Amino acid sequence: MRENQDIVAAKRAINLEIEALQEMSGALDENLTKALDLMQNCKGRIIVTGMGKSGHIGRKIAATLASTGTPSFFIHPGEASHGDLGMLTEDDVVIAISNGGESKELSDILTYCKRYRIPLIAITKNPQSSLGKNSDLVLKLPNHAEACPLGLAPTSSTTATLVMGDILAIDLMERKGFSELDYKQRHPGGKLGAILRKVSDVMHTGDEIPLIHEDAIMQDALITMSSKMLGCVGIVDKDGNLTGIITDGDLRRWMSPNLISEKVSKVMTKNPKTIAPDVLAVEAVNVMNNTGHGITNLFVVEDKKPIGVIHIHDCLRIGAA
Repeated sequence: MRENQDIVAAKRAINLEIEALQEMSGALDENLTKALDLMQNCKGRIIVTGMGKSGHIGRKIAATLASTGTPSFFIHPGEASHGDLGMLTEDDVVIAISNGGESKELSDILTYCKRYRIPLIAITKNPQSSLGKNSDLVLKLPNHAEACPLGLAPTSSTTATLVMGDILAIDLMERKGFSELDYKQRHPGGKLGAILRKVSDVMHTGDEIPLIHEDAIMQDALITMSSKMLGCVGIVDKDGNLTGIITDGDLRRWMSPNLISEKVSKVMTKNPKTIAPDVLAVEAVNVMNNTGHGITNLFVVEDKKPIGVIHIHDCLRIGAA
């Protein structure tokens, strides 16, 4: 059976772009390390610029750098010529992108960088171009065929440029020891922010924690559960260690006329599931969902002592469930 021509075209495009990336990988040299040194030691910001499709890729590169610990923003070359050059300082580093290296719109930025000795890194396939010759460093793109069947539309070249930007961001993350916590602080909103929220970020603490001593009776437990409104109460011993939990489910299982006079130690579920405060909230959801019949609360403990309690509704509220 003849293969679908759309699939054939798709595979051809993929293979051409893979070949371009392989070519770029083999051509990486000491200029990458020099560029990373410049960026890591930059006292200001990384300014990314480019025209047309290079500009679109440049915006993404600037956004990736900024979100991974390297302050950065994009300047449009046209706007730069009409006042935005004032955004550049001598403490900055400029990354200028042009596949062929002859984008006329970049000329004012090149001149400005020369005048004020602002380091300029070029991303281009032609080191001998106007951009290449007027830059401090060149990160060379592969001189490879575009995936476009006409060989004209930027495809392989923009993919290579995007990957070069990712390389810079990833290498800088590793150099700086950029952590999950650092990443979370730059992504507080949306699903990504929720995934990186820790139990300690959403747990109930202090007077909100429903706790009673194991010598108490169920009447005290019911009062505490009702006042704290979390559907559970934690049981602690004389040393303050968590020894058990009573939930709405326990109440239903033990329902009888004499329930309120029973000792909580008789009704409680011993050695309940707990979680540490530095665990991700999504992991707390996994624990609650995968504990037999499922539970809706977890006490947060340190050295066996409860320091908080997390409810499944807290995780739902932040989008971690």
